[in-house]
Amino acid sequence: MKLQDKVALITGGASGIGAETARLFVSEGAKVVLVDLNEEKGKAFEAELKALNAEALFVKANITSEEDVAASFRQAIEAFGKVDIVFNNAGIGRVQPSHELEYAEWRHTVNVDLDGVFLVAREAIREMLKAGGGTIVNTASMYGWVGSPGSAAYNAAKGGVVNLTRSLALEYAEQNIRINALCPGFIDTPIIPEESKQALSAATPMKRLGKAEEMAKAVLFLASDDSSFMTGNSLIVDGGYTAQ
Repeated sequence: MKLQDKVALITGGASGIGAETARLFVSEGAKVVLVDLNEEKGKAFEAELKALNAEALFVKANITSEEDVAASFRQAIEAFGKVDIVFNNAGIGRVQPSHELEYAEWRHTVNVDLDGVFLVAREAIREMLKAGGGTIVNTASMYGWVGSPGSAAYNAAKGGVVNLTRSLALEYAEQNIRINALCPGFIDTPIIPEESKQALSAATPMKRLGKAEEMAKAVLFLASDDSSFMTGNSLIVDGGYTAQ
C-alpha cells in the first residue's frame, strides 16, 4: 500500500474530488481527516468510511478562518498523532461578466480559492516542520494557466495557487516538505450544472468530462513516494484542454 500508516487531511473532503481522494487514500492504507463546511455530508461520509473499517474523522471548518484551520489540525493530531499529507482542495467557483461582478463577490472567491489555500498550507507547513517533513497537494485548476470569459476572480485565484505552490515548494524543499498542485479540467462533480455538461464535454479534446476518481489517482501520485523527486510542479489533468 502506498500510504500505509500515513495520516491525510483533506479540505473539501465531504464530496467531489475530495471525497473520491479520501476513498482512494483509505484503500491505500491512510487514515483521513475530512475538513468541510457541510456538516451533514461530512458526518455521513465519515460514517460511510468507518463502515468500511477505515479510520476517518470529520471536522467542520471554514478554511478562510485562521482559528478554524488551526483547530482542524489540532483535532487531526489529537485523533491520529500526526499529519503526513494535506490535500488542500476546498474551493468555490463563480461565472459572471466581470463588469457585473461586485467587489464583495470578487473578494469572497479570492478569499476561499487563494487565501484559504494559503492558510491551510501555512498550518500544514508549521506541523510538518515539527515532524521533519510531509507532502502538500494544492488544488489549482487548468484555469490557473489559461483565461476564461466570466471567470476573472476564479482565474486570478487559481493562477495565484499555481505560483504560491512554486514559491512555497522552493522555500521548504530543504526541509523535506514537497508541495505540488493539481490542475483539473472539467470534472463531472456536483459543482457542474447538468445543463452545462454537454458543452463542456464538447470543449474538451477527449470529448468527455473527467471523473473524480481520475483526479484522485493524480493526487495519490503527488502525495505518495511515486513523485518523490517532484516539488513546485503543477500537474494538469484536463483531457487536453490547455494543449489547444
